Amino acid sequence: MDDTNFYSLEKDFPLIKKIKDLNEVFWINPKYESFETIKDKLQISEKDVKDAEDRLNRFAPYIKSTFPETNKLNGIIESPISRIPNMKKYMEKDLETKIFGNLLVKLDSNLPIAGSIKARGGIYEVLKHAENLALNEGLLSKNDNYSKINSDTFRNFYSKYTIQVGSTGNLGLSIGIISAKLGFKVKVHMSSDAKQWKKDLLRSKGVEVVEYSSDYSKAVEEGRKLSDIDPNSYFIDDENSRDLFTGYAVAGFRLQKQLEKMNILVDERHPLFVYLPCGVGGGPGGVAYGLKLVYGDNVHCFFAEPTHSPAMLLGLITGLHSKICVQDFGIDNKTEADGLAVGRPSSFVGKTMENLLSGAYTIDDSKLYRFLTALVNEENIYLEPSALAGFMGPIFLSSSEGLEYIKKQNLIDQKNNITHICWATGGSLIPKDIMNEYYKIGKYIE
Repeated sequence: MDDTNFYSLEKDFPLIKKIKDLNEVFWINPKYESFETIKDKLQISEKDVKDAEDRLNRFAPYIKSTFPETNKLNGIIESPISRIPNMKKYMEKDLETKIFGNLLVKLDSNLPIAGSIKARGGIYEVLKHAENLALNEGLLSKNDNYSKINSDTFRNFYSKYTIQVGSTGNLGLSIGIISAKLGFKVKVHMSSDAKQWKKDLLRSKGVEVVEYSSDYSKAVEEGRKLSDIDPNSYFIDDENSRDLFTGYAVAGFRLQKQLEKMNILVDERHPLFVYLPCGVGGGPGGVAYGLKLVYGDNVHCFFAEPTHSPAMLLGLITGLHSKICVQDFGIDNKTEADGLAVGRPSSFVGKTMENLLSGAYTIDDSKLYRFLTALVNEENIYLEPSALAGFMGPIFLSSSEGLEYIKKQNLIDQKNNITHICWATGGSLIPKDIMNEYYKIGKYIE
């Protein structure tokens, strides 16, 4: 795209100037519509998500037999959710803002096996591929007890096949760990943003890590090319995968059960607001879609991105999605939130979420660290920096733009009944010494 067109975009969308200047912004989606009016036009259906849930249930005996940390939940890969009243008080005092309603954190940081939100979609897509291969070979029937997959017969069978993926870190971890455990050969193509400890952990599991000096998009592009050459290789495409998306979406059904157990109502008088850290878009997009399936217009979802990597926000504002990247606007895509260091958004997710997403916002890296340290101090919860991006959402909702959105949705009288959920996307696998360093950084940021 030439400079004239960029000038035109900035003229048409004044918020872009603030984004280019790396200011924190809060954007309300003008294309947001009632879920009932658009659900039948979407590429992913409720049946697709139910199929994903059924598949994960079939694999539960295998997961339980292979990963002891899943025993408590009988092989279901799910994370806890917690009220965080002390953190709420801290945020209100520190940022001099009243947060309406209750504040909770959904701890996908504690998802078994991979310790991040990617354990939902990433592990799911690998399991679906493994199931299809075994069914086609006649090694497996859907009526079998899938714990039989934990055997040399299956590991030898899967060793003939390769799985490849491009990643900034967490998706690579989830896919690498489960694929290697099943017996697949695995190649994870990692961008320059990926943390060294994530590469080291993958290599310790027998995964081949291919490193790139460029960003996420290049790692994906090269990984896809190499995979296409090998007929026995399967490439997991974080930018365009329906299977990843449906795996993430199962979270909606699971969260509904958790909130019911906590006696938390979600209805017209008790709205739910959810804030999801966003990289290329698959994880937050899938979760948001799953929540919409369950709660319809009673849930309001917002994406959160670093000020230096606002790829999805720019794609949504302009409607150009993957046709533009942050570098086109002079933004460097350099952030400590490695899982969110994505310069070009998923077109598939952007187009799917165009009318489903309530809005999006950006957050400065310094706030990620301040929230990280405060959450340890106030609630004894440890997250990686990118997982704190959701915590600015309830603050923004109390701003003039946020109140405008609440009024538009006819929720002003219900604002004190709001349940806020900050979706914590990763952190439990971080080595202790690195987490201590993160904590210290947040301690000294004013």
